[in-house]
Amino acid sequence: MFSPLAVISTVIFYMLLLFAVAQLVERRITKSGRPLKSPWIYALSLAVFHTSWTFYGSVGFASTSGLLFLGIYVGAIIGIMFWWVTLRKMVAIKETFRITSIADFISTRYRRSQRIAGLVTVIALVGILPYIALQLKAIVSSFEIITNEQGGASSEYSGIFITLIMAAFTIIFGVRKLDPTERHQGMIVALVVESVVKLVAFASVGLFVCFVLYDGLVDINTRIAEANLSYITQFNVVENSASMWMTLIVLSFAGIFLLPRQFHVAVIENTDQQHIKTAMWLFPLYMIAINLFVIPLAAAGLMSGLPAESADFFVLLLPQQAGYPTLTMFAFIGGFSAATGMIIITTMTLSTMVSNHLVLPLIECFTAAQRLRTHLLQIRWILVVLILACSYWFEYEFSDSYILVAIGLLSFVAILQFAPAVFGGMFWIKGNSGGAFSGLLAGFFIWCYTLGLPTFIKQGWLNQDILVYGPWGIEQLRPEALLGLDGFNPVTHSVIWSLLFNISFYIIGSLIYHPHKDERTLTTEFMAAMQPQNISSKARPTGLDAYITLSIKIEEAKILLSQYLTADKARESVYTIAEDLQVLGKPHITIIELIEFHRMLEHLLAGSIGAASAHSAIEQTIRYSDRESSDLKALYSHIYNELSTKSVAQGIEDEEDELLPNGFGMLSSLQSQIDTLESTVSQQQKEIASLEAKLEARYEEIFKYRMETQKANQENDELRGQLNQLPRNPSLK
Repeated sequence: MFSPLAVISTVIFYMLLLFAVAQLVERRITKSGRPLKSPWIYALSLAVFHTSWTFYGSVGFASTSGLLFLGIYVGAIIGIMFWWVTLRKMVAIKETFRITSIADFISTRYRRSQRIAGLVTVIALVGILPYIALQLKAIVSSFEIITNEQGGASSEYSGIFITLIMAAFTIIFGVRKLDPTERHQGMIVALVVESVVKLVAFASVGLFVCFVLYDGLVDINTRIAEANLSYITQFNVVENSASMWMTLIVLSFAGIFLLPRQFHVAVIENTDQQHIKTAMWLFPLYMIAINLFVIPLAAAGLMSGLPAESADFFVLLLPQQAGYPTLTMFAFIGGFSAATGMIIITTMTLSTMVSNHLVLPLIECFTAAQRLRTHLLQIRWILVVLILACSYWFEYEFSDSYILVAIGLLSFVAILQFAPAVFGGMFWIKGNSGGAFSGLLAGFFIWCYTLGLPTFIKQGWLNQDILVYGPWGIEQLRPEALLGLDGFNPVTHSVIWSLLFNISFYIIGSLIYHPHKDERTLTTEFMAAMQPQNISSKARPTGLDAYITLSIKIEEAKILLSQYLTADKARESVYTIAEDLQVLGKPHITIIELIEFHRMLEHLLAGSIGAASAHSAIEQTIRYSDRESSDLKALYSHIYNELSTKSVAQGIEDEEDELLPNGFGMLSSLQSQIDTLESTVSQQQKEIASLEAKLEARYEEIFKYRMETQKANQENDELRGQLNQLPRNPSLK
């Protein structure tokens, strides 16, 4: 046994060591001026996917359900197989639109809708808070085991203390900067260290059990048969095992893309799309390695006489029971690493989403609160504390409930609701904001009803009769047997109904709702950004007069940015944009250069407050003169007329002089004229649709060309930077 002081001291020392590693990495990057680009670091950072649910929970899952625990990793590996098609596109979108989170990604695809971004944020917050609570419970429970301090006031104080430590290190590691698209490379390297520690710790306990407590895997396998524990090596232990396998595979397939922490590490922190190729083979190897000893540990724990209800912590209890304190402490640090990595990344991501898509829109609604816009970073610090405090409350309130056993799956089902909007938006051009919002809302409502409501009922907050007889005695509305669908695990039942409603509403809503032209244009940009871009050395011919005073537009941009950033940062950012556009120093610019200037300004602002809020801020703040507005309309009209091959408006012959017959003859003539007019209108609508399609195709070409030019400018800047760093030859002076 260890004293609480010794364990706390070890934890603080370990976290300070991680912080020192992160600081050294960031200082090295600052000194060299070059980002840290390593495919191995990127691939290993993805192991944040493996939380305490893997480190502790897999063994407990295997002790009761056999090999079913592998389902969560089979689905993830299947998802990884498609990364070059899917994840690469997500990274391309992030680079183009300066995406900050999964909420920003979804809202950008659908008209930069703040309403959709807010809904995604609420779903993530409600769904992930219990999962953070699970990590806190794992830390507290493991702390109690190795200190023998179960229950009592000391247990409560340890939970509060650990929550405060997590809040402090989350702020230190991940919420020191306002712009979350700036690389947190020091934090990522610290995350890699944690990934290595938890893998080595778990493997060390596994090797200890196999070759110290027993005589190898063959010996363990023989003893499993003798102890009648063969079920832990079977695939179909639980009832309806086939449906549970499919459920776990579907959930983990979606989770490897859409979990907020996974999206941040895989997409936001990606520095090179080519690193995905390394991750596609290295990350699955890590996943296999950390699961190699799950069955031996589960079997050893059950055969050693440890209570089955403590199976989640066999990793700690086995070396502790055998009298190996150093290995016990190492196992504790491994589990602590698995939990803290998830807590830090997830809390950082959630605080960004909440500040950008819930708090900031509220601030914009009230004039008196708008002064808070310059304190968004401090607001995120407060949100970090609030998120962890709510998670601790959930852990404390439900600490003795069944729900913490399957809390990971409950959170996975919540995140699954993003799948139709994300994948539909990437691969179905007809998907639109109407379908996305209705699908997300329907899926989230079903999740709340089929999984959230039973949680509170089983906790005793609501009447148990609702589960047995349904609300108001309507059995067809029973939360765990909706419309008579009975006999499934509650998680499987919720997945079936929530996905059915979500996908149905997404498709039907997208087909019914006709999006505005702005949304169709943004969709075209979104789809174009996912395509590989070829760099062209040709300059962009504008063919327009440079009459717009650049200094006025720069001051306007400074005023806008200073509402959210410091004055120095705002000034530096505006001049950087002007330099990237190669207009810095020019007294006047063209209308196309102005459009590009404002587009880049919006992208920069999106990095701090999210794409939806940035778009809204630009629309409310940026103004065009009468001549600028006229030129924009003329430019649009010119492109439109150039694409037109027919006249949209066709004359209809005047029939006023024709004599109309009386009676039914007059009605027949009128009907004939109506049919003719309807046919004409229908033909015009088809021609308009054809012209719009051509216009969108041309707009896509222009967008691709603009992206090529921007990338060429960025490469030129990098080459100039490298040339400046080369040593000068004294003989050339």
